[in-house]
Amino acid sequence: MSQVASKTSKQKLKAPKRFDVILLNDDYTTMEFVVEVLRRFFHKESLVAEAIMLKIHIDGEAVCGTYSYDVAQSKVTQVIDYSRLNEQPLMCVLRELIN
Repeated sequence: MSQVASKTSKQKLKAPKRFDVILLNDDYTTMEFVVEVLRRFFHKESLVAEAIMLKIHIDGEAVCGTYSYDVAQSKVTQVIDYSRLNEQPLMCVLRELIN
């Protein structure tokens, strides 16, 4: 019995994978709407949201947050649904972090 207990106690738990949630630039979504999305779904302060929005505008994309898979996927869905509801083409994707 002690061999079984010692083998299982030596197993290491893996940390859960983490995913970046990324907003992508487009030629139609207003900057104000992007700031609103960052404040509403990612709980960013106004100045931080504006800085991230400018990064999206200049670089084509920016990370809005890093989460477990389920939370990241939920954020992506919320942002896309809200964008379509407001007739905006804003795209949101998730990308797995590579350690």
